[in-house]
Amino acid sequence: MELQVGSILEGKVTSITKFGAFVALGNGKSGLVHISEIANTFVNDVHDFLQEGQAVKVLVLSAENGKINLSIKRTLPKPEHPARGPRPAGHSGAESGGRAAPRPQQPLPPSGDQSFEDKLKQFLSSSEGKMADLNRSLDGRRGGRRRR
Repeated sequence: MELQVGSILEGKVTSITKFGAFVALGNGKSGLVHISEIANTFVNDVHDFLQEGQAVKVLVLSAENGKINLSIKRTLPKPEHPARGPRPAGHSGAESGGRAAPRPQQPLPPSGDQSFEDKLKQFLSSSEGKMADLNRSLDGRRGGRRRR
């Protein structure tokens, strides 16, 4: 039986480790569900979500060199994120003693189809912009302005 990547199968949890759970798929094959692929929430202890002998639905992520990587969370319905309400009113730039007002946050594009590297690049560029704003405001407090 050749496993197809993307197929959903029934399996039985055979053992649990601190990094995931091994699932028997039948025909003598078994695969690993990594701890990050168990649930849509943070998993600190696999035992909180799975028990040995439990029947589970798994999605085949990859099958290379005899190693089968599986996911349980990708077979589950996507969690709905609560809508964010308006932000509480903060201090405006005029109230802050002449400092520049913070830049408005630009909405981030949906991250569902982005790779980790794309998300990291986006975070770094956002972080660098925030650090530049912070350094500019701190230079004014330290007397970093040049006098003519």
